[in-house]
Amino acid sequence: MIRVEELVKRYKKAEQNAVDGISFEVKAGEFFVLLGPNGAGKTTTISILTTTLAPTGGRATIDGSDVVREASTVRRKVGIIFQRPSLDQNLTAEENVRFHALLYGLYPYAPTYALMHREYRAQVEHLAKLLGIARDIHKPVRTFSGGMRRKLEIMRSLLHDPKVLFLDEPTAGLDVPSRRTLWEHLSEVRRTSGTTIFLTTHYLEEAEEADRICILDKGRVVSFGTPDDIKRDLVEDYVLVDADDRLGLRDELARLGYLTSGGPPFKLQLDGHSVHSILRSIETPLTIVKTHTPSLEDAYLEIVSKTSE
Repeated sequence: MIRVEELVKRYKKAEQNAVDGISFEVKAGEFFVLLGPNGAGKTTTISILTTTLAPTGGRATIDGSDVVREASTVRRKVGIIFQRPSLDQNLTAEENVRFHALLYGLYPYAPTYALMHREYRAQVEHLAKLLGIARDIHKPVRTFSGGMRRKLEIMRSLLHDPKVLFLDEPTAGLDVPSRRTLWEHLSEVRRTSGTTIFLTTHYLEEAEEADRICILDKGRVVSFGTPDDIKRDLVEDYVLVDADDRLGLRDELARLGYLTSGGPPFKLQLDGHSVHSILRSIETPLTIVKTHTPSLEDAYLEIVSKTSE
């Protein structure tokens, strides 16, 4: 669905490339996440893919359409949710959606919702119900909460049935319940429509459910794969143990040949062993047992720290 080949962007008077020869692919229907610290090149990349910025070099296509030579075709294939809301607060929610439909030439203009084409009204009702704002669709946008406005923007972007939905920090500024609800609705959208979702975010827990993740730093791809791939390749599994008889425990661990670091508590590398087998082999009564399973945040922080050295 998305193919990026040796993409480069260098701004005028810049000393280095903002995007420096990156390549990756996104499959149809995939939930794909682009991660990276501020200045990594995320916004530049998504701007090129959505045709709002021209690349300096390389090539990118959306559903086979070149983002430079076939920009107008690409725009009809994508929906975009920007980090900053782009709604007219003086209009109702439905009027914002209607204006979008007119801009895309989806339906002929009518001055009221009741006079709009039957298919338009059916589509609005379906999407409003899907995103949980059906009861508020005719209310002014200025009365909406932040979460409701995000849902409306998603609804508006789905009206022309895009192949790809680009989400640039869609939950920035939302409280935890609003973020959770929004993602529940986005999951439902993806399940029912098969839309490819391309996300940039600072909330790493939102990337845990991704099919694949691309991590950028200083304009380059520094890690790519499933969340489990990234965690497994970069972060260690270990177990922390301690005992009242610390000297006895230290001697026993040395005798058993377990690699330890620091302590107490003592950090035991699993090195292919299961936590259960390690604990069964230790005879000293333990007072602390804590297992560490790496999170995506652990992997991300390790990647970024390595590339900044």
